[in-house]
Amino acid sequence: MSIFSNLFGGKTNKPSAIPVLPGDIYDAAAMELRDIIAPAAIEIASGFIKIGDKIAKNYFTMSYPKFLTEGWLAPIINLDKIFDVSVHISPINSSQIMKEFQKKVAEVQSQIAVREKQGMVRDPELDIAYQNLENLRDSLQQAQSKMFSVGLYITIYASNENELFKVENEIRSMLESQMIYLKPALFQQEQG
Repeated sequence: MSIFSNLFGGKTNKPSAIPVLPGDIYDAAAMELRDIIAPAAIEIASGFIKIGDKIAKNYFTMSYPKFLTEGWLAPIINLDKIFDVSVHISPINSSQIMKEFQKKVAEVQSQIAVREKQGMVRDPELDIAYQNLENLRDSLQQAQSKMFSVGLYITIYASNENELFKVENEIRSMLESQMIYLKPALFQQEQG
């Protein structure tokens, strides 16, 4: 067709348009949360997870000292590294913990008795442990104290295994200097 036919009312071949509502456009382009946070690829190994081009490794704390000072986690949190820290706190049923205390008190008492029978010198650590258990058991029975289960979990991210190893050693040494010991979640990286 020529320009003149368009100007003078001739037939034109217009493409047929399908009406699209703005809501349809939004629905077609909307991403779900899983689309945003899902990695391009994931590889699960026994000691780490490879998420896209990053390596992640999960750790959990297996023991804490008797007392922690205020700000004990600040050196870790203020590190200039990429990692996640989560703290899980849940109450423990007092009746359940009382049964465990009875067993523990019996163990400590028997250790003290065995040492006395063998004629060994008193162990101050055993005496202190026995006193602490008795004091804690008394305060639980009188509802003056409550027991909680506390879990500290750390996930470290790195570009390669060497960098992961360096960050792991740095965090581990900081926590171990405060008598907090980490363990990797071997074969449980996906759950971590």
